[in-house]
Amino acid sequence: MPQKSAPSQAPAGLDPRRWKALIFISLAQLMVVVDATIVNIALPSAQVDLDISDGNRQWVITAYALAFGGLLLFGGRVADLWGRRRAFIIGLIGFALASALGGAAQNEAMLFAARALQGVFGAVSAPAALSLLTVLFTDPKERAKAFGIFGAIAGAGAAVGLLLGGFLTDYLDWRWTFFVNIPFAAVAAAGALAVIREPEEARNRSTLDVPGVILGTLGLVALVYGFSRAEQKDWTESVTVSMFVASAVLLVLFVIVESRVQSPLLPLRVVTDRNRGGAYLSLGLAMIAMFGLFLFLTYYLQIVRGYSPIKTGVAFMPMVVGMMVGSTQIGTRLVTRVPPRVLMVPGYLVAAVGMLLLTQLDLNTSYWGVVVPAQLLLGLGLGTAFMPGMSLATERVKPTDAGVASAMVNVSQQVGGAIGTALLNTIAASATTSYFTSHAAGATSQGEQALLQLDSMVHGYTEATWWAFGILLVSAVAAFVLIDSRGHQGPAVDADGKPVTDEPVPVMAH
Repeated sequence: MPQKSAPSQAPAGLDPRRWKALIFISLAQLMVVVDATIVNIALPSAQVDLDISDGNRQWVITAYALAFGGLLLFGGRVADLWGRRRAFIIGLIGFALASALGGAAQNEAMLFAARALQGVFGAVSAPAALSLLTVLFTDPKERAKAFGIFGAIAGAGAAVGLLLGGFLTDYLDWRWTFFVNIPFAAVAAAGALAVIREPEEARNRSTLDVPGVILGTLGLVALVYGFSRAEQKDWTESVTVSMFVASAVLLVLFVIVESRVQSPLLPLRVVTDRNRGGAYLSLGLAMIAMFGLFLFLTYYLQIVRGYSPIKTGVAFMPMVVGMMVGSTQIGTRLVTRVPPRVLMVPGYLVAAVGMLLLTQLDLNTSYWGVVVPAQLLLGLGLGTAFMPGMSLATERVKPTDAGVASAMVNVSQQVGGAIGTALLNTIAASATTSYFTSHAAGATSQGEQALLQLDSMVHGYTEATWWAFGILLVSAVAAFVLIDSRGHQGPAVDADGKPVTDEPVPVMAH
């Protein structure tokens, strides 16, 4: 058996077009990640233009989040069953068409439908992109470089979205925050057609687990909607509570079904592996803190400091630089020399120090003295941690399960983002109200009340940032406790728990 593994690995590990493929895979990932924040900047203008009510405007964000988060596992399995290259290209074309519909929207219904369709096709293309990397790059050093670039883009894309969204909204029109996706998708799809060749042995020939698709999708949709509803309404509101209960029931049923069917949507071995489980958990926790950072720092810079949308985007560039350096220079250079845990734990701790700096924000905080150093530390730390985390999350899986393992990375990020936005926003709002109420007696004039309002907002942001700091510490602890010191626990195993030795399995060298 061992003699068979070397020849079968060669085509996947030595595909001469793999580095060109990385360019187009990364471009597609950038488009999906940028889209998560670019629309936030355009939302106020779109709301006025299409006469969207305050009560309905959140559906521009929620429609995308529900479709994307709910369908990720299905999208990942589709890539495994029907081909990652095919799923990748279909996802890109669909995303481009949905973006065109959004840019041409004449009313709120068209815009909401476009956002939901973007989520559907994003859920197909995102897992396919990451799983293509997993099966194309099997050499440890090359894999480290590829995941370093991919991880930097995944982390920095949100900040790039703020900059691009600000530029397009300020100088063109909010509709261009949708239209800009079309050239991204066209170039990535054309490149994929030309250079990506998926290893034939990585295809999964089993059948689709329909009960798993229904239970998993509905469970994730209920979970994401529960957090979205909690942010808009209240954590104890009846619909919010019923969504969380429904999600718990559906996901428990999902696990039961997956443990019994012959070809599960999500083979439980993918998540019960100690290292992969630790990677998913720590990445999800870090995303809670990261989404909180983008949310509150954007509010702080625009509302409190009066920055324009484009100036706000530029103000996030230190984090992008830190993320690129942490991922492509520190993570990539060291991940083949030391276990992932040795990079992930210090990475999350450095990011936590950056978050700690942001708890010191006040009405007149120096951008260069506090915000820039905080962003650099956050970028360096998260970039260093994300790169080995994303690699570990897809490492040692059977190639036929690469799509669904990649989808779990996206699920952890999406659910983490939903929790971060809802939980930290609630904490901030509560702290803001409490601070304003307790200090209102001292603000007699209109000017004093306006100043108190801003002061209360900043107090709310810093209270939530303390929580984000704590969550990053928990992320570091999760990585330390769950991920073993070697970073791997032997070869991948099949459904019966037997080692897989005759398939090309990416293994990191430590």
